[in-house]
Amino acid sequence: MPDERFDVSVTVGLFAITQMEFSLQIVAAILAIIGYSLKDTVVVYDRIRENLKKFRKMPMAELLDLSVNETLSRTLATSFTTLLAVGSMLALGGDVIRGFSFAIFAGIILGTYSSVYVAKNLVLFLGLDRTDKPRASGKGADHEFANIDA
Repeated sequence: MPDERFDVSVTVGLFAITQMEFSLQIVAAILAIIGYSLKDTVVVYDRIRENLKKFRKMPMAELLDLSVNETLSRTLATSFTTLLAVGSMLALGGDVIRGFSFAIFAGIILGTYSSVYVAKNLVLFLGLDRTDKPRASGKGADHEFANIDA
């Protein structure tokens, strides 16, 4: 969720800089931005997870670049078509919907940026490793926390 916080922070910052009215419609737009960015980031992380299993010997930085490149055309196509619709709302919608359209427009651009550039670098920063963790023995020991008494 760190890159979604980035998207929301910068979008709210744009409203502060431009002194546009911050209404309930803008709150709805910010919630939509969170959902949009989260969905895009999950797609990138899912591809990273698939490629971790597929390319076990590939260096981590190369694997992350490959994963983002595999999802890049889908991400850009989705963002572009959404920007066309939101851009027309921004240009032709009038004063009533201008703030909402501006927030969504900025959020889509920022969400695409964070999904492509921030998500993979966050994985590198957190230090994801490929070492296999020893499996716990016993019934239901599918993961490292299987035998914890709660």
